[in-house]
Amino acid sequence: MKSLKERILELKKEKNAVILAHYYQEADIQDVADYVGDSLGLSQEAMKVDADIILFAGVHFMAETAKILNPTKKVILPDLNAGCSLAESCPAPLFKEFTEAHPDHIVITYVNCSAEVKALTDIVVTSSNAVKIVQSIPKDKPIIFAPDKNLGKYVMEQTGREMLLWDGSCVVHEAFSLDKLVALYKQNPDAQIIAHPESETHILKTANYIGSTAGMINYVKTNPSNKFIVATEAGILHKMKQEVPNKILIPAPSNEDNTCACSECGYMKMNTLQKVYDCLLNETPEINVPDDIREKALIPIERMLELS
Repeated sequence: MKSLKERILELKKEKNAVILAHYYQEADIQDVADYVGDSLGLSQEAMKVDADIILFAGVHFMAETAKILNPTKKVILPDLNAGCSLAESCPAPLFKEFTEAHPDHIVITYVNCSAEVKALTDIVVTSSNAVKIVQSIPKDKPIIFAPDKNLGKYVMEQTGREMLLWDGSCVVHEAFSLDKLVALYKQNPDAQIIAHPESETHILKTANYIGSTAGMINYVKTNPSNKFIVATEAGILHKMKQEVPNKILIPAPSNEDNTCACSECGYMKMNTLQKVYDCLLNETPEINVPDDIREKALIPIERMLELS
């Protein structure tokens, strides 16, 4: 019998499909993907895709973004329930009320939000480009930043800009235990701590490097240190190990006592290799975005891609 991976690769060719996967997906899914990346890289790649079908191995808002950028292509997601705690922390009706209460503000939203929230936005950002884009806004223009308050605080610190923050956060990046991290560092004083800017401020203050998932991978590749404590979702370690097989990578500890004692996104892990195969075979579940929402949401995404 052919392995599941072999059957997926055959189906991809047969159906002229491409698999885009986020760094937080399980290792087997990353192995069958045509492209593995962070939110910015995946958005850019989605625009270049020359395929009839895009299978998005990630969470719902990512597949929505791919559909917004590729309205004529079929976009499918292995599990429709693969959501995002950060996106869910910003319901569109409440956010609409929030923006309407501050009509003089430019609205900047992190890509980790629903299509409906993007449709209420002036510019979308990712963790890779948020600082650069905020710096490009005229200093006399007030800014709303949503939905991630931790990323917003980090951007404010880096740019010196005051922003009105939406009170949202990612449960995965808020799960890191400072006490456990300090204890781990004491055991590994030669390690560099690298962190994602969605993490809380007290975690970021311990870090030698703060950046997007792609930025973190590049940092471990180019930094001469041999040991790193990695404070983001543990799925990134698969790609990192491929890039730097001789370096020691230690997942930052979480408050939860789970099987890996690290921080994992339950939503990202809803996708499995079997679900990827079934999704590709049946071409479902399919992601659709209403035209009126899609057209409005496309504008701030295109602005982001131009500025990036």
